[in-house]
Amino acid sequence: MVVILNYKNILFDLDGTLTDPADGITNSVAYALRHYGIEAADRNALCAFIGPPLTYSFNKYYGFDQKQCLEAVEIYREYFSDKGKFENSVYDGIIPMLQALQDRGFRLFIATSKPQKFALEIAEHFGFKKFFEAIRGIPMNGENISKGQVIGGVLREFSLDVAKTLMVGDRSYDVLGAKENGLSCIGVLYGYGSKSELKDAGADYIIENVNKLKKFFEDK
Repeated sequence: MVVILNYKNILFDLDGTLTDPADGITNSVAYALRHYGIEAADRNALCAFIGPPLTYSFNKYYGFDQKQCLEAVEIYREYFSDKGKFENSVYDGIIPMLQALQDRGFRLFIATSKPQKFALEIAEHFGFKKFFEAIRGIPMNGENISKGQVIGGVLREFSLDVAKTLMVGDRSYDVLGAKENGLSCIGVLYGYGSKSELKDAGADYIIENVNKLKKFFEDK
């Protein structure tokens, strides 16, 4: 493995990278779809909503127009804000890895396409908020903020040196958002993106599981 001693700052995606949010997200999507008389026959297919902005997914998979997408997101949040945000679990090994990274002096951040309010509540509830200098996501007002914009906002707010900063995520949106800001990116395969998706997006490293991710940083 290439030795890269210059990385000091790590930005993590949330869904599919730190936690497995499948139950909460798919239950929330199904709740929203029922409002429109749509029953999702294959609940596993709703995992495609994990990662991208919700408006994008309601449009892509169900053909909703912009007005319907915004309305569907609000309905989705009725369930998610009450139950869905905690129908979630931290991947095994994540907490010890974050503790080790913090102990070694890395500056840790979360950059997510989830509303910042929910990201903060999830991190607090599951006990990993304390490891992060900041948690940044999108606003609740429906403004269309890309992953690249969230990442760029963290870089500017904390004056992070791009050459010393690394993004970790499980979907192409994480990789493309990192590249948009000049960052290297690790794509992880234990989440919801495939190896081909991450490779095609330009991930600099592809890592299979949390143990190997921890080892990657231990080797630095």
